[in-house]
Amino acid sequence: MSVGPFDLDRRILALALARMADSLGNSFLIVVLPLYIASGSVAGGAFGLTEALVTGLILSVFGFLNSGVQPFAGRLSDTAGKRKVFIVLGLVVLTIANFAYSFAGDYVSLLLIRALQGIGVAFTVTATIALVNELATAETRGGNMGIFNTFRLVGFGTGPLIAGAVVSGGPYTLPIFGTLSGFDAAFYIAALGALVSAVVVTIFVSDADETDDTEATDTNDDGFGIAVLAHDDDHLLDPVFTLGVASLFMAIGIALFSTIQPEINARLDQGATLFGIEFAAFTAAQVLLQAPIGSASDRLGRRPFIVAGLLLLVPATLAQGFVVEPWQMVGARFVQGVAGAMVFAPSLALAGDLATGGESGTKLSVLTMSFGLGTAIGPLASGYLIRYGLAAPFAAGAAAAAIGAVLVYTQVEETVALDRGPTAAPEAVGESSATESGASADD
Repeated sequence: MSVGPFDLDRRILALALARMADSLGNSFLIVVLPLYIASGSVAGGAFGLTEALVTGLILSVFGFLNSGVQPFAGRLSDTAGKRKVFIVLGLVVLTIANFAYSFAGDYVSLLLIRALQGIGVAFTVTATIALVNELATAETRGGNMGIFNTFRLVGFGTGPLIAGAVVSGGPYTLPIFGTLSGFDAAFYIAALGALVSAVVVTIFVSDADETDDTEATDTNDDGFGIAVLAHDDDHLLDPVFTLGVASLFMAIGIALFSTIQPEINARLDQGATLFGIEFAAFTAAQVLLQAPIGSASDRLGRRPFIVAGLLLLVPATLAQGFVVEPWQMVGARFVQGVAGAMVFAPSLALAGDLATGGESGTKLSVLTMSFGLGTAIGPLASGYLIRYGLAAPFAAGAAAAAIGAVLVYTQVEETVALDRGPTAAPEAVGESSATESGASADD
C-alpha cells in the first residue's frame, strides 16, 4: 500500500488530494466573501455594526466555531472507531454550505452558512488527521504528515489567486446554468471542490485495518479525553496539551501579518502586489519543506525540530516589525515559513506517536484546534496592538514563540530513539503487536 520515497500509503495520498481540492475551494471564500459583501449583494441589517466589522465577524465565526467543535468531533470519531464516515459527512456539509452562499442575500444567512461551514470543516479535519496518523507507520509518520499538509497548503495557497480572477471575469454564460455572476461561479467552484473531495474519499479511502474504540480513554480528562496535567511527577503539563499551546502561539505569530496590510505597505512604500509576494513567501517555504522536515523527524527525532522551529520563529517574527525594504520582509516571511514547517509536521507526528488505544481523533484535535484558534486570534491581536506601533504586534508574537519553545523543551519528551525509530508510538493500526496489546507511551 506504499508509494514513493516517503513510504506513503495510497489512502493517505488520496486523503491529501481530497484535502487539496477541498482547501482550494474553501480558500476561495477568503477573497470572495469580503468582495461579495462590499458589492452590495447583501441586504438587510448588519446587527448595528459597520460593514467592515460585520465582514470580520462573518469571517471569524468560521475559525472560532471550527476550533470549538473539533474536540467534540475528534472524540466522536474515536468513540465510533471510524474515520471515513466523519470525513465524508463533513465534506457533504461543506458542499451544501458552499453552494448555499449563492442564495444568501442577507447578513444573517451569511453568518449561519459560515457557521455551518465551520462545523463541516471541524468533522473533516479531525477525522482526516486521525486517519492519516493511523494509516502511517511509526517510522513514516512525520513524512506522511508533512506530505499531507503540503497538499493542503498547495490548495489553500492557489485558491485565493484563482478566486480573484473568477470573480472579476464574470458574468459567465453557460449552456446549462445560463448566466452566472462571478460570485456565483466562485461559490459553485468551492462547492465542487468539496464534492470532488467527498467522491475521492468515498472511492479510494478506507478506514485503518483495525481501530480500537474500546480504549479511547484518558485517565486525566474533562469528559472529552483532553488531558491538561501530566501523568508523571517529572512534568507539570501533558505533552499533547503542551504541543497544543505551542501551536497556538505559533499560529498567532503567523496570523499577525494580514490584518495590518495598510501599515506594512506604508512603512515599506509598496503596493498590494509586493504585499502578496510577502504573504506567499511563508506558504512557499511551507510547501517546499513540510515533507522533507517531517521525514527527517522520523529519523532524527521530533522534539529538536519543534524546539528549533519555535526558537527560529522569535527573530523571524520580530524582524517583520523592523524591516524597511520589501525584500527584507520577503526574507523574514520565508524564514518564518521555514520555522513553521519545523514545528507543524513534527508536532503532529509526536502527538500521533502518543495517541494509542483509538485516541488519534482526540489527541490530534488538540493541535488542529489550537492552530485554528491561533489563526483567529492573531488578526484580532495585531489589529489591537498596531496602535502601539508596527513593531508591537510582532514583538508580542515573538514573545509567544519564545514561551512556546520553553514549554516544549521542559514539558515534552522525545518519542524517537535514533537507533531504532519511534519507541513511544505504536505502528499503524492493525500493523503492530504493540497496538494490539494496548501498549502506551505516556500512560
